[in-house]
Amino acid sequence: MDPVPALDEPLKKVLGPATAKVMAEHLGLHTVGDLLHHYPRRYEERGQLTHLADLPMDEHVTVVAQVADARLHTFASSRAPRGKGQRLEVTITDGSGRLQLVFFGAGVHKPHKELLPGTRAMFAGKVSVFNRRLQLAHPAYELLRGDAEETVETWAGALIPIYPATAKLESWKIGKALQTVLPSAQEAADPLSEPLREGRGLVTLPEALLKIHRPHTKADIEEARARLKWDEAFVLQVALARRRHADAQLPAVPRRPRPDGILAAFDDRLPFTLTEGQRKVSEEIFADLATDHPMHRLLQGEVGSGKTMVALRAMLAVVDAGGQAAMLAPTEVLAQQHHRSVTEMMGDLAQGGMLGGADDATKVVLLTGSMGTAARRQALLDLATGEAGIVIGTHALIEDKVQFHDLGLVVVDEQHRFGVEQRDALRGKGKQPPHLLVMTATPIPRTVAMTVFGDLETSVLDQLPAGRSPIASHVVPAADKPHFLARAWERVREEVEKGHQAYVVCPRIGDEEDGAKAKKKSPEDEAEKRPPLAVLDTAEQLARGPLAGLRVDVLHGRMPPDDKDAVMRRFAAGEVDVLVATTVIEVGVNVPNATAMVIMDADRFGVSQLHQLRGRVGRGSAPGLCLLVTEMPEAGPARQRLNAVASTLDGFELSRIDLEQRREGDVLGQAQSGTRSSLRMLAVIDDEEVIAEAREEATRIVAADPDLERLPALRTALDALLDEEREQYLEKG
Repeated sequence: MDPVPALDEPLKKVLGPATAKVMAEHLGLHTVGDLLHHYPRRYEERGQLTHLADLPMDEHVTVVAQVADARLHTFASSRAPRGKGQRLEVTITDGSGRLQLVFFGAGVHKPHKELLPGTRAMFAGKVSVFNRRLQLAHPAYELLRGDAEETVETWAGALIPIYPATAKLESWKIGKALQTVLPSAQEAADPLSEPLREGRGLVTLPEALLKIHRPHTKADIEEARARLKWDEAFVLQVALARRRHADAQLPAVPRRPRPDGILAAFDDRLPFTLTEGQRKVSEEIFADLATDHPMHRLLQGEVGSGKTMVALRAMLAVVDAGGQAAMLAPTEVLAQQHHRSVTEMMGDLAQGGMLGGADDATKVVLLTGSMGTAARRQALLDLATGEAGIVIGTHALIEDKVQFHDLGLVVVDEQHRFGVEQRDALRGKGKQPPHLLVMTATPIPRTVAMTVFGDLETSVLDQLPAGRSPIASHVVPAADKPHFLARAWERVREEVEKGHQAYVVCPRIGDEEDGAKAKKKSPEDEAEKRPPLAVLDTAEQLARGPLAGLRVDVLHGRMPPDDKDAVMRRFAAGEVDVLVATTVIEVGVNVPNATAMVIMDADRFGVSQLHQLRGRVGRGSAPGLCLLVTEMPEAGPARQRLNAVASTLDGFELSRIDLEQRREGDVLGQAQSGTRSSLRMLAVIDDEEVIAEAREEATRIVAADPDLERLPALRTALDALLDEEREQYLEKG
């Protein structure tokens, strides 16, 4: 008998170089273990066929069906002028619908002999439309005969696994490769201790792998899924629990505000009362700041819920205790805006060392990449001497030249815009690890918070401050109903006539050079894939057309920083009626007089991003209006997404929809780690209970045995999950 390959054996040795190359390039599978963890997407039953009625357009599908009819046609063409061209049309059915298969030229001979009426087979190909009917052109197929020994063996069991496949590698070829490596499943080391496994009624890992790939019953599939889901949740939560445990061992300087310090002076001057939510979250933060290990807290708040106020009070508490606080913003526009609003809120408390500054005042400095040399030198000096208690800046804060006198708190605004390395570099600037407060206006469902931000404690601000107005949102179907778009521009004019202002958001800037080099496309492609609308073109068309006579200006990320700041100042001062911009306005831009927003090609943005953008209007006492313009057809998924955004202002509800539509991607942050998804079974939205239980269990195990010395197989599983990139990602989290 052949020896069983080990799980870390390269697939090249086991399956041969050609198959291994396709698996590595198209599916990211390199070893026997990788292939064993490439689970079926679904299962077909012999007696029950895929619903042909539900086939998705343009996707690679695998169907099991019966040939109803097969006809060979001859035709004349440029290649076969004397009517010698051949086309085979095969109709297959599954009871729910019918589907046409077509084969041309020399490709007709084999299927013509094999695909006779009554034959059953698996077919794989890309779904397209021809003459308004769905079809598969030149699909690959595998006959399902009950007689040939090999076929019976290959398709043994009533359930046929259908694998995530690619055009280069059909599902059944992956299935055959799995038959080759399946004996190795017996070698899989089980990361769960026996008491834990038995206490949860879970099967062993080797058994789960066998049952997921070769199930005999639906119960087999359920048992395997329950076990593999638990493993993914548990190993991930152990990684996060170890991270939290390590953080709890780090020393930090406790920072307690003085009863008569700058925070008390600031609170005394507030012209409004804090919301209940702001008070509660501030208490949680102050309690964390007073401990002698670093705070790691995530502050989630709906757009406009007053997160900046909470963060500023935390920064003032640290200044009171003799430390410095740094706020990291993702863009210059936002850093400048934060700096302006913080100095305005603080008044003379922000004028430390200056004439007219209050007794308790500190200095608030701005540090961005585009500052002049003199201003920059002064800012760096103020930080090094401790003269500046608060600094607000962009990535420029992270540079080596920036030295702090005593960094006590780092506030990261809009976490999802920063790589972990950047956060880490800033945290490394404290004499001891500083406290960390991460803010996001993108609401995160609880389960995602437990996974992506599993090393952070979470606070949620869900009340809007008094005086905020509701925002009405509508989808504008520009292709179906062009007069709706004309009405949208009339609405913008009406808002301006009332003394308000408006934003128009476009996905692209418009000064890119790639347009000329674009490849020739078919007319259908052109309609489907025209370039997204651009700021510069749109602004020009609006100023000449529907918004003629209004003061229209543009804002985008490639403008020089001084120009960007000047435009924002003019807009904030009411000197610009309509600002045509890219998503640079997505975060933190606060102009209470702006009441209308038109988002062009809204289908090109994600759900959470649309929600963020919409939060820029309705910030004053007048109601807000957000119009989502799209050319996408009514029945498609893009329109469903936009309808969802228009139907609710609840960011948490939208973030669930967003996640369900995008599928999770890699919960450990694919952008940061570049490796493929670690989650194959676990659905972050649906498996909330599994994740919560795994988190409790992981916390308990790590508290008792932080280095997992008594659980070597769990340690191995952890190493497999946390290849080096991931390990660093979590380390720096």
